[in-house]
Amino acid sequence: MNKLDEFEQEILDAYEQGELVSNSPAKTDLSKFKAAASATFIKDKRVNIRLSSPDLMDIQARALEEGIPYQTLIASVLHKYVSGRLMEKPSNLNTSTNRRGVDETGA
Repeated sequence: MNKLDEFEQEILDAYEQGELVSNSPAKTDLSKFKAAASATFIKDKRVNIRLSSPDLMDIQARALEEGIPYQTLIASVLHKYVSGRLMEKPSNLNTSTNRRGVDETGA
């Protein structure tokens, strides 16, 4: 067994003396969390989409950073958007026109 550093030894001593208390959720909360997690991961429909190569490469790179498959990242982003947890930021690309291309300055 590897030798423990000072911090690890303090934790082990506290555990052995019964000083550490579990902070786990109540059983009723745990069942709610399990149900929500199960509902999130039910995938019963298939969708095919076309993406530009640069967008797909960026998505794959971001998924690699997150350590998840890129399809899972896409599904997660879509789920967050439709559930209201992901909001679209206004674009700074064209500040003088609104979404319909109408000049808001009246010109």
